[in-house]
Amino acid sequence: MGPGGDGAAHPAAPGPQAAVPGIPGTGADAYPAAADPHPAAPDARSVSAGDTAPTGADAAAPVQGAPVQDQPAASGAGVRLDRRASDEGGGGGDDYTLQAPDPRVAPEPHAAVCVACRAGRVDDDGYCENCGHAQPRERDHMEQERGPVAAVSDRGLRHHRNEDAFAVGTTTLPDGSPVSVAVVCDGVSSATRPDEASLAASRAANASLLDALPRGTHPQQAMHEAILAASEAVNALADEQDVEAREHAPQQNAPACTIVAAVVTAGLLVVGWVGDSRTYWIPVDRSAPAARLTEDDSWAAQMVAAGLMGEAEAYADHRAHAITGWLGADAYELEPHTAAFKPDRPGVVVVCTDGLWNYAESADEMAEAVPADAAERPLHAARVLVGHALDGGGHDNVTVALVPFPAVPQGAGSA
Repeated sequence: MGPGGDGAAHPAAPGPQAAVPGIPGTGADAYPAAADPHPAAPDARSVSAGDTAPTGADAAAPVQGAPVQDQPAASGAGVRLDRRASDEGGGGGDDYTLQAPDPRVAPEPHAAVCVACRAGRVDDDGYCENCGHAQPRERDHMEQERGPVAAVSDRGLRHHRNEDAFAVGTTTLPDGSPVSVAVVCDGVSSATRPDEASLAASRAANASLLDALPRGTHPQQAMHEAILAASEAVNALADEQDVEAREHAPQQNAPACTIVAAVVTAGLLVVGWVGDSRTYWIPVDRSAPAARLTEDDSWAAQMVAAGLMGEAEAYADHRAHAITGWLGADAYELEPHTAAFKPDRPGVVVVCTDGLWNYAESADEMAEAVPADAAERPLHAARVLVGHALDGGGHDNVTVALVPFPAVPQGAGSA
């Protein structure tokens, strides 16, 4: 999320969803949501990006060298003290003879070893004490596959950390039919702790959905409640900040992020969002039209909706990505957007942050970037899409989740 991500405008109220070709029954009113009598609670089946290990090179195990005879033991953490030559009777002068690490002293039992030089110890700031190389963080690149759902997140080529997060999961409805869930969140860079905000929101929303759906809560109502749960999780981060920190940095914004999520059941697709992360519908049959299923809470979207600018002009403006809706303690009145669709053919749902759609903005461009076999190989397709963004410049964190939409059973109505 760019630096303009804490926009000052009030979020626009959600309007009825536009009809999508090939998806009968579109619109927020096409599948009215029933009230949920049960509050959502966290569920142990939740799988989030923060629970996965990085796919980069693992740190090598430290190797202890052979002992060296007749040399004094070093003090400190495995490095000899440097002394001037004159101190050892070596002819005087102010030059220091630099000493190598003492091979007799074992490294700390759990000390991380540099992935670059494979020798130096990694300090608490994540840099090698030997070669100075910055080490990959756990969230620099993450992948997860859960049943038919897959997601990939990458730091990108310009940011020093990954402020995106995702969570994916599967469960069953009361009638035993399967349901897939994908949640993607993008931390607002101009806010404090954006990486924590996105992680907390994705986990909370995913847990809420996986708890509510098996209890029979309508998917659209469950989505609404999941976004509220995500908002509460992000708000709680602001409450954790100590008083001293607030006094020293009163101008800092509270932790904040965007959210977009999808729920896929047999014959029904529900999406929900706040902010400018997006969901796209890509049919397996590419002769059928693709569609974007969400509307951005952003300055550019407001300009287009008001008829003040064309879409190309608005998104080319430097204010385009200033968001007008987000999750966070300093957000205006929260307006969760939800919409239900009944696609009449198989396809794949692309749930992503702007780090991807910046390089495939229109539905047609996204369809062109999505591999033809995405429904059968969602993890491979997610990797390809992240690669597409990196090849395009990788200016932002990139996160995408893919949820295959199965073929509509024979005889099932689509209205």
